[in-house]
Amino acid sequence: VHLIPVNPVREDGLNPKSRKRIMPDLLTEPPAIDPVYEAHVYCNVPTIAERSMEGHAPHYFKLVSVQVLIRHGDRYPLYAIPKTKRPDIDCMLVPSRKPSHPQLEAFIKHMSKGSAAQMDGSLSSLPHFPSHSLCEMGELTQTGVVQHLRNGQLLREIYINKHKLLPGDWTAKQLYLETTGKSRTLQSALALLYTFLPDFDWKKINMRHQWSTIFCSGSCDCPMRNHYLEEEQRRQYSLRVKNNDLEKIYVDMARIVGIPTRQLRASNPIDSLLCYFCHNVSFPCTKAGCINMEHFKVIKRHQLKDERERQEKKLYFLYALLATHPLLNQTVSRLQRIAEGKKEEVFVLYSAHDVTLSPVLSALGITEARFPRFAARLVFELWQDGKRPKEHFIRILYNGADVTFQTSFCKDHYKRSSKPMCPLEKFVNFVKRDMFLIFNSTSYYDACHRRAL
Repeated sequence: VHLIPVNPVREDGLNPKSRKRIMPDLLTEPPAIDPVYEAHVYCNVPTIAERSMEGHAPHYFKLVSVQVLIRHGDRYPLYAIPKTKRPDIDCMLVPSRKPSHPQLEAFIKHMSKGSAAQMDGSLSSLPHFPSHSLCEMGELTQTGVVQHLRNGQLLREIYINKHKLLPGDWTAKQLYLETTGKSRTLQSALALLYTFLPDFDWKKINMRHQWSTIFCSGSCDCPMRNHYLEEEQRRQYSLRVKNNDLEKIYVDMARIVGIPTRQLRASNPIDSLLCYFCHNVSFPCTKAGCINMEHFKVIKRHQLKDERERQEKKLYFLYALLATHPLLNQTVSRLQRIAEGKKEEVFVLYSAHDVTLSPVLSALGITEARFPRFAARLVFELWQDGKRPKEHFIRILYNGADVTFQTSFCKDHYKRSSKPMCPLEKFVNFVKRDMFLIFNSTSYYDACHRRAL
């Protein structure tokens, strides 16, 4: 048992990016939940260059495929706090304004030429980059674009320059690109692609549209998944009702903006407040007073407590297994085809949301992972053993940290193996069979339609 001393919340405003680390460092990790520190991590404002563990393997291993699942970058809020002025944030891309990127200007030029790209369905009507002087609700910001330009650059240096994953004359068949139908996910994918494959030929870009935020494609009918999600939402509600500090803060904020408390709660104020916080804009004021950092801290602290309880209660885990099976099954099937020698779809990019990444992390058993920050990335690498070419291994990385041995299916493997990765068959067995054991089922269909025990 680790007894954690509860220290007062830090007020020193230190930029957490100066304490960037690959693996948790017990000397710099705040000793108690620090909502301000956690909010800084969530914002992921680009500052110093990021170190990462992607692409690390013994020299005789060959990288044969990479699949990347991203959350869109920083965005304008999805909800407004009623009766307050919206945060004044400019969504025009201005290379001279911080945060910026050396390739931002070239990116803007290249995006305006993209008429030759194949875009599924409604994607063709979406803009390729944000361009409003006052951001629209949910719109990607310049920070969000820069976050993914940096992601693409980092992945290029490792996978293209070092490991030669794609040849100079790569074809459309070697890429698989899929995004939800929101401008922020499409634009995030294009920003990452632009620095990953600079000045790419638009004719080789075939962007598929995924209508479901959990990427369940044609396998979305799953009554038990919905059941566990409803139970999880009940748990969330019950935790919120029990939190007296949170209730007092909501009452006070509702008084400031002059609306009923329940209306303020329904407007999901944390989403809006995080935007003020990430962009260093003062919280809104009215004649009755100002929303302040104390309000923010209490709501953010509750959110962090909710995430911790969610991991312990297992309802979300059951939801996550059923929600993510179609996506993980597609991933595993593709990795198996590539291991058999198929050369297609060696680089895969899914551009998604926090509600996509979060259940994937939970289903894989990576319980220590933080909630997906803006521009979070989850990477699946497939490696071939040069000494035994029939043997294939996977590595899983989250925001550059190797989390392979945090997964439920591979957590004990490293104790018995000298290789820093997980045999592909362990991942295959987990997705095709072991995911259903907890439901006393042998298939996705059966688990989806069997009543809860």
